[in-house]
Amino acid sequence: MSNYAHRGRLVSGGRLQLPAEVRRTLGLADGDEVKMKLVNGEVHVRPARPDWKRIHALVPAHVPESVSMVDELIADRRAEAARDG
Repeated sequence: MSNYAHRGRLVSGGRLQLPAEVRRTLGLADGDEVKMKLVNGEVHVRPARPDWKRIHALVPAHVPESVSMVDELIADRRAEAARDG
């Protein structure tokens, strides 16, 4: 999705109609909930997924496929337990 402002439309009942590109990029489908926040007179909209799901979606971009996060966490726990003795 580009960085320019997209145009939506306010429709009957005060509903905000989001452009298809925005819905696709955010992974939104009909009936999905969103969170809205007023920031300096602007409405910021994001999917209402639990925070752990958003974090989980970000991890692959920062962790190489060859690294097992489970193995890393287990190794960290074992090292911590060995230090605590």
